[in-house]
Amino acid sequence: MKRFINDSKKYWEVAKYSAKSTLKSEVANSHLSWLWWILDPLLFMMVYSFIALIVFGKGEKYFAAFVFIGLSSWDFFSKTVKQSVRLVSQNSAIVSKVYLPKYVLIYTQMMVNGFKMLVSYVLVVGIMVIYRVPVSYNLIYMIPLFLTLFLMTFGISAILLHFGVFVDDLFNVVNVLMRMAFYLSGVFYNIANRNVPEPYASLLLKCNPIAFIMNELRKCMIYSVTPDLRLLAFWFVMGIILSVIGVNCIYKHENSYVKVG
Repeated sequence: MKRFINDSKKYWEVAKYSAKSTLKSEVANSHLSWLWWILDPLLFMMVYSFIALIVFGKGEKYFAAFVFIGLSSWDFFSKTVKQSVRLVSQNSAIVSKVYLPKYVLIYTQMMVNGFKMLVSYVLVVGIMVIYRVPVSYNLIYMIPLFLTLFLMTFGISAILLHFGVFVDDLFNVVNVLMRMAFYLSGVFYNIANRNVPEPYASLLLKCNPIAFIMNELRKCMIYSVTPDLRLLAFWFVMGIILSVIGVNCIYKHENSYVKVG
């Protein structure tokens, strides 16, 4: 743990600089530049709203904010997790020449995707103001919910980064699993509001951390409801455990990553 903390402090600026460079390169050749960071979630929100309201004829109260919260959280999680599988191979030119704790590459991706998620949540706040969504003290629970989201994302990503070096087809497997998880996470529908029959709804919320986090963020942000604190504590601890496992795997085997790559 001491080594992890020291290395994180030592290479934090490296990760931050890399994240800034990645964000700048993404918009360097685009006519709309940073506006794409707003248009991308906005257009997806419109698509999912059309599917839910027009095709299926169902929707939730404050539906635009409902979809934005789910989509923004999901994009951060899924993009980071999928990208982590190939981080070592895609950065082989760097990791083969200078020492860098490989999980620092995850920090970079989390910063990039986290910045985009922040932009999306600014839009959520705008929608809440437009629709006059009532707010309460429950907004404070956003902090532990986001911390849990970051921990779970980092832990899963660290484990996948390690195995992604040795298993060539892991990216394809993860890609398929993430597609399935997307439809099981309630991104554009409410798992807990009779859209999913019992006992499946409870199982999804208890066994799928991203579904739980999205559901609880919606509860505290737009419905003024206190999250399930016991389940939140459980997933927070699980995030720590997964992070410890992932970091230990990386430290133990990172010297062999260059040989495999």
